[in-house]
Amino acid sequence: MFNFEKLNSWQRAVDFADSIYRLTRAFPREEQFGLTSQMRRASVSIASNLAEGSSRKSPLEFARFTEIAVGSLFEVLTQSVIAKRQNFLINTDYEEIYTQAEVLGKMLNSLKGALLEKSNNQ
Repeated sequence: MFNFEKLNSWQRAVDFADSIYRLTRAFPREEQFGLTSQMRRASVSIASNLAEGSSRKSPLEFARFTEIAVGSLFEVLTQSVIAKRQNFLINTDYEEIYTQAEVLGKMLNSLKGALLEKSNNQ
């Protein structure tokens, strides 16, 4: 098992990407290269950045990748708002994304804080 696989935030990010893939399956076919693709790529980017960041030599570098993961999370949230306004997502699906994003965002911010603290103590 790789170290990043042990991170609760990475596991939660993979679950989040699974949810995004599931929920975007119902999007209109003409959105395949629009919101569907963007939301999927951004959601995959969250876990990917955590995995990549965990390979860095310093906690400060890992914290930077965690920050990028938060940015990708915010992208998915913004795209979800647009999808909801376009009636591609029903309220309950949007709320599922939002709730998962809130939990994941807190986890990512906690991880980033711990990494920055570790970096300051070195």
